This record gives sequence, C-alpha cells and structure tokens, in this order.
Amino acid sequence: MRREPRGDARNRTRREALLPLLVAPLTARPGLLVGLVLWSLVEAAPALLAGHLVARAVDQGFAAEAPLTGLAWLALMGVGIFVGAWGTRQAYPLLADVVEPFRDDLVRQVTESSLDQAVSGRPVDASGVSRLTLQVEMVREAYAGVLMVVRGFLLTVGGALFGLVFLAPPALLFVVPPFLAGLGLFLVLLRRMASAQRDVIVADEHIAEAAGAAHAAGRDIVACGAEDGVRAELMDRLGAQESAARRLAALMPVRVLCLAVAGWLPLILLLAAAPGLRADGLTTGAILGAATYVTGGLQPAVRSLIQGLGGSGLRLAVALRRIHEASPRPAAPTGQELRATADGRRPPHKASPVPPASPASLVSPVSPTRAFPYGVAYDIELTAVTFGYGPHADPVFRDLDLVLEEGGHLVVVGPSGIGKSTLSGLISGVLEPGSGRVGLGGTPPASLAPADLSARRVLVPQEAYVFSGTLRENLRYLRPDASEQDVTAAADAVGAGPLVAALGGLGADIDPVALSAGERQQIALARAYLAPAPLVLLDEATCHLDPASEARAEEAFARRPGSLVVVAHRISSALRAQRILLMDGSRVVIGTHDEVLEQSHLYRDLVGHWSDDRVRATLPRSRS
Repeated sequence: MRREPRGDARNRTRREALLPLLVAPLTARPGLLVGLVLWSLVEAAPALLAGHLVARAVDQGFAAEAPLTGLAWLALMGVGIFVGAWGTRQAYPLLADVVEPFRDDLVRQVTESSLDQAVSGRPVDASGVSRLTLQVEMVREAYAGVLMVVRGFLLTVGGALFGLVFLAPPALLFVVPPFLAGLGLFLVLLRRMASAQRDVIVADEHIAEAAGAAHAAGRDIVACGAEDGVRAELMDRLGAQESAARRLAALMPVRVLCLAVAGWLPLILLLAAAPGLRADGLTTGAILGAATYVTGGLQPAVRSLIQGLGGSGLRLAVALRRIHEASPRPAAPTGQELRATADGRRPPHKASPVPPASPASLVSPVSPTRAFPYGVAYDIELTAVTFGYGPHADPVFRDLDLVLEEGGHLVVVGPSGIGKSTLSGLISGVLEPGSGRVGLGGTPPASLAPADLSARRVLVPQEAYVFSGTLRENLRYLRPDASEQDVTAAADAVGAGPLVAALGGLGADIDPVALSAGERQQIALARAYLAPAPLVLLDEATCHLDPASEARAEEAFARRPGSLVVVAHRISSALRAQRILLMDGSRVVIGTHDEVLEQSHLYRDLVGHWSDDRVRATLPRSRS
C-alpha cells in the first residue's frame, strides 16, 4: 500500500485549517454578522427584480404599445439600483469592522512569534519583518477583496436564480447546468493555482535562504572546497522557481474557459431555446427578462468571482498559510531511524547500507581521573525527544535519543538551520521538548531553580552578552567570589589576555557597543571558563574568532574539568572532539571522527580539505 508522503499530509492539514481562520472573524461578532446580512439583502434587490421589471416593461409596455408604461417599469428598475447602492454603502463599514480586527490579530500573532523566537534561542531571520509588513498587509487587502467578491457573487447569483424561478422556470434548464459546470471547473482550477502560487513563493524563500546561508558561510565553503556543490544547489533552487512560475502561468488562460462555460454558454443556450420556450407559453418579455438575469447577474458575478479569487483569493490563501506555518525545514528523523543509526544498523529506506558501528558510539567514555570538584551531577540524557517551533511547524527532532556521560566532549555538526542550536537549547533548559525527556544530571533542566541550573551548566550563544561596567565585573558575573588570579588565568586560558591588556586591565570600564563581535565573544568565553558549572555549551560561540583563536579557546575548554558540547562553526572543531554528532535532517550519526567519516557521505563533504593529513596534524586531539 502506498503511503502518503509526510509533507503532503502536512500541506493537506494546513489547507484544511485555513477555512476556520477565515470564518472566525465573521462568527466572532454575531451582531455584526446579522447587520451585514440584512444590508446585503437590501443590496441584492436589483439582482432579484431586474428580470421581472424588464419582462413587465416589454409585455405591459412596449409590446402592448404603451411606451410610457414600459418606461415607468424601467424607471422603477433604476430606483432599485439606487436602493442597492445605498445597501452597499451601509455594508462596507461593517466589512471594515471585520477586516481590521483580523489584521490586528495577525500583527499580534506575528509579533509574539518573532519575540518568542528571539528569546528562545532559535536563530532569528528577516522573514518576520516580511510577515509583519508585506504579508500581513497582503492578507488584509486580499481578505477584504475576497469578502466583497464572495458576498457579491452569492447575492447576485442568488437573486438572479431566485428571480428566474418565479419568472421563467423552464429557462433554468438552460442556465443552471452550464453555470454549475463552469463554476466547478474553476474551483478545481483554483486549488491547483493556489498550489502553484505557493510553490512560487516558497521557491523564492528557498533561494533567499540558500543565498544567505552561502554568503554567511563563505569562508568555510572556500576552506572546504565546496563551491561547486553550493553553486549546484543554488541553480537547482532557481530551476525549481522557474518550474513553479511556468506551472502558474499555464493555468491562467484556463480561467477564460471557465467564464465562457459559466457566463456565456447559458445565454447562448437560452437564445437558441427561445422559439421552443415561446411555443411552451413564455412571453417575449419573460425570455428577455431571463436573458437580463444572465447578462446582468450571472455573467458579472462569475467574472468578478474568477478575477477576485484568482487574484486576491490566491494571495490571501498563500500569504495566510505562510504566516501560520513554520519556515521550511528538512524532514525530521523518526525515532526508528535515530535509534537505528545510534545502534549502528542501516537506517530504513536508505539506498545504500551504512557500515556497522559499535552501540557504544552514542555514549562518551568516562575518565575516572576527571572528577569534578563542585559536587553536582551533569550527565546529559535525551530520551525520545520531539521538538518543533509551534503547532504548525515541522518537528526539528522526532524521538531523539542521546547520552553524554560526565566528562564527555561532543561536537555537533551539520548544515545551517538543521537544528544544532535547538539541541543546545534543549540541553541547557532554554527550550522544553514537546514530548520526551531531557535530563541534566538526572533532572529535567526546566524543573531546576535558576541557581541550581546555573550550578550545572553555562551556555555561550553566538551573540555574546556583555554589559556596561568594568571588565572584572563582566568576567566574574557567574562567579562573583573569583580571585584576581583566577580571573586573569581564565582570560589567559581562552586567549583573551591581549584583549584585557588592550582594554586597560580588569578594572577598565567597557562599552559593549564599542566592542567588536569577536571581542565580546572572548569576554563571554573567559566568563564561561571561570564559571563553576561543570557543563559548558558553546553554541557557535567562536564564530567571530579567527581559526587559531577558536582552536585555542576550544582546547582550553577541553582541558577544563567537566563536559563540553560544541555546536561547531567550523568543521575543524570536530577534529578536536571525542565524539561527533552529525545532523543531516533525515538521520543522525554519532561516533568518533573516523567512524562518522566512514558512515556519512555528508560528513565527508563537510570535512572536504580538512581531511588532509597535513591539516589534521596541526589540530591536536583533546582528551585522547
């Protein structure tokens, strides 16, 4: 039995979730909805009466040689048009009362999501600005347009068909079937157009994402000799965008066919059947009135619907869905895939086997001579952890298992945006898993008091925190009782000694704005080195340092008692670790450098020129 791809199932679920989001603003205020319906009925008066008034103008006026009577009936139709315009004027402010709160809710949602992203440790990108400005305004305008188009369509078509029932029931046989056929064809086409429109927008986002990642990682790409692979990936994404744009363009002309079937074919059939309808007893006025319902009611309504939903409707559906779903991520590995990889078995559904590895590759060995003096447990254990950023986002991890014993040294590597920082956030307690368990010394980090959590771990993120004050106050922030000698030794250990001297010594006042990103990172590294916590997590904490400074800092933390987890900015960090955790979106591989190099084609690509023996000889192994 063929299984539906997970991505297709998620897309179908998101499509099904759009309708409640669009209907909710209407049902949230029942009184407003009732007023809108009543004024809409007034607005529908011309569509309901037009055919009847034309029929009477012909039959009782012009055909009966009473032109004044015919003109009087037509004048009455003009009065009905003014009444309908008055109803429209009263209904529009009510539509604004629906649309503006809907926009405010979207702004609030996007703002809260961006703020939560900023404080949760998740990498912040510029897409939040786009959602808050361009996409929210696009949804606002499109939602208003769709409400007016759909409301006008229902009123006009309802009035025209209702009028035909009382004026010329036999004419319905020539009007309703082609109208429904054309409308059904358009609805089928609309779904495909929405999918193609979304593919165009997603392709644009993927191009921007890939180009931004390539620009940010330019040094590593050149160092690893990966220019050809990056160029090929960008060309593939450009090709996907071109293909999506072609699919969308090919669907647009079919809208003309829908209008011809639903709007013009009923008129042609009605005129062709006119002699027969006359023979069956319909008057000339009734046939002209029926034609009026088609030309003045059905045709404009269908044209507005096709143009409105084919334009504003598509923009509304795509932009609203992009606001409510998470940024695209690689498919999260299943628990079976993760555990199979950790145990050294071949992951399911892989084309080529993975060389077997020892089950112990998941566990870092414990060095009996490395007892930590501060008396707290700090081993790491993740059991069946699943985590995603919001209910509509793809999980970053699914059923992830990981063990790192006390004294271990683990480096996490993988492509940008794959979830490496998310893993450090879960271990440090900055994030909480959606399901499963994270243990730090046998206790979930979220259940620890801030002081107890600080006693176990210290996290150094990519953007280092430095506050106004003296350099000594910054370095002793996590250990206020540290001696002058300890502070100086910590700064020297991570390579920040020259910076201390350049700033004027430990007592110098510092301005965080005047420091470079690399200088702030050196201060944060010295602070973490001095901290009493036995577990240190470096989340790309050396990305603004040169390779030599990065190597010195990581080697210092490797010699420091306790455990070390490094989210690697450069692949050279992996060559200094006991164990490496590789994330590639479909599985994880854990082991020594040589074991992961043997098992993973992606890791071999990431290592590139770093695998050269002459380069590796310059990078001493820690804790070997």
